Amino acid sequence: MSSLAFKYPNKISLANIPTPLTPLDRLSEKYGGPRIWLKRDDLTGSTLSGNKVRKLEYVIADALDNGADSLITCGGLQSNHCRATAMAGAQLGLDVHLLLREEGGSDIDGNLLMDHLAGAKVDRIDRKTYFSSLPKIFKEKQDQLINAGKTPYLIPTGASDEVGIWGYISCVSELIEDFQRNHINPDLIVCATGSGGTQAGLTLGASLYNLKAQILSYAVCDSAEYFASRVKDDVTSCLERYGIDWDINRLSINTNDGYIGPGYAKGYPELFSTIQEVCRLEGVLLDPVYTGKAFHGLLTDIKLGKFSGLSDVVFIHTGGIFGVFPYRDQFKK
Repeated sequence: MSSLAFKYPNKISLANIPTPLTPLDRLSEKYGGPRIWLKRDDLTGSTLSGNKVRKLEYVIADALDNGADSLITCGGLQSNHCRATAMAGAQLGLDVHLLLREEGGSDIDGNLLMDHLAGAKVDRIDRKTYFSSLPKIFKEKQDQLINAGKTPYLIPTGASDEVGIWGYISCVSELIEDFQRNHINPDLIVCATGSGGTQAGLTLGASLYNLKAQILSYAVCDSAEYFASRVKDDVTSCLERYGIDWDINRLSINTNDGYIGPGYAKGYPELFSTIQEVCRLEGVLLDPVYTGKAFHGLLTDIKLGKFSGLSDVVFIHTGGIFGVFPYRDQFKK
């Protein structure tokens, strides 16, 4: 299917795109597998850096089209998405309300510090209540704002829904231009997956644009079975909402859930070693929650020979840099 066979929804401009695609030749040489390329979506903009901004360009456009003056969203205490939403709201003059799940530790640091600096209203919720009652908490906050005369718009975790995934459908068209410019035809595109939106957008976009490369996502939480269901649901909703005539059975969803470690936002020694190695060899900073786990998985699988015979692999660096700082003690170890 060509890009002319479907129409993009409205978006606003928040991200500095296109982002660079650069080779990591020292790492590639050390591991002896395919040449590793980095799509630098950590450079979408300083305080708005990362993959979340690509999604928010479409999600906030939808909010504004619906007359919203307030945004409500949720995530972990160090959520990159919530920080990006807080910054985007400040930039656009929208009130932002964050429902944050306690993840251990109460210091106002990293992304949480930036949430407060941007003027977001933060509700910190214990894990048990968050997981058992999040829809109810969303509804209560929505009703509270409506009663105060506001027009709120609800954004799900990670801005991962049928609107947000357009950010990475469009990224596929950008990648195609990157590949042509660098005279490469990659076999594999790799990303971290947590809320599933980036994975869904890349997976659908690759199919819509007839891209050769397979999309492989390394999970930072939940199981491969969960992401198979989640991605299919988001893609199905997108096809239905935007009237795209495409067979959902063509969707190829590939998730590796072998490098999560102790759990979401919980690190382990090999992960921190990989982050340090990548920074020292390439001057690239990964984060312990998302990109670090995915890149550690990629390098380990290259070392195990799982990608032997492949020529070029592209890793989507989805940001998360501000989430490094709360892990300073683990890096010291």
